[in-house]
Amino acid sequence: MIELGVNIDHVATVREARKTHEPDPVWAAVEAHLGGADGITVHLREDRRHIQDHDVRRLRELTHIKLNLEMAATDEMVGIACALKPEMAMLVPEGRHEITTEGGLDVAGQEARLCEVVARLRDAGIVTSVFIDAELPQVEAAARIGVRVCEIHTGPYAHAFFNQGRDNESPAVLTELEKIRRAGAAIRAAGMRFNAGHALNYFNVQPVAALPGIRELHIGHAIVSRAIFVGMREAVAEMKRLMREAQCQ
Repeated sequence: MIELGVNIDHVATVREARKTHEPDPVWAAVEAHLGGADGITVHLREDRRHIQDHDVRRLRELTHIKLNLEMAATDEMVGIACALKPEMAMLVPEGRHEITTEGGLDVAGQEARLCEVVARLRDAGIVTSVFIDAELPQVEAAARIGVRVCEIHTGPYAHAFFNQGRDNESPAVLTELEKIRRAGAAIRAAGMRFNAGHALNYFNVQPVAALPGIRELHIGHAIVSRAIFVGMREAVAEMKRLMREAQCQ
């Protein structure tokens, strides 16, 4: 059954806008859990623009569902992950001037370095994942460096969906969805877990959730945005219902 990992970065974004103590990301994680989340995702960025080190430590201590730590493949972040031991560490590209992650990690272009990082995380007992574009060379490189999970970047699909008037049968949308499907098939054929995420929301999530063999979606901004109006628990529950409904159909 498909699972939902809720990214709570932007709860911390609101807090950091005032440099105060609320809203508390840990409280958000508890509410997400009560709404049906299967995991919590946070991105500890090098510039600490939202999630802080103490947030990750408290989440590790207090959450009762799996913790996925998004991180750049730097020595600092690997050291933090090995000390905290989240259930999963997802390697992502990171730029200081980007608003959010703008593309997948170029695994094929830095295999040697990433192979070392994955080995360190694996030796610490942490499941490793990479966030990649829906490109077969990247899937093949991910298999070579030994990760257990590939998360496909769904941003191009989501942008096509929006630009085509939210028509999930438009050629542009179907083309992007087919790229994700093909990448997912290659991931599974290589013995890795097929996850997906980025820019998914309540209107575009179902075609992705219905793809064969998909194991988990990671969604943050849309859920936190909806939570402003209905609360975190209900926002998560609604997303989970849409995902499960799509998979069952």
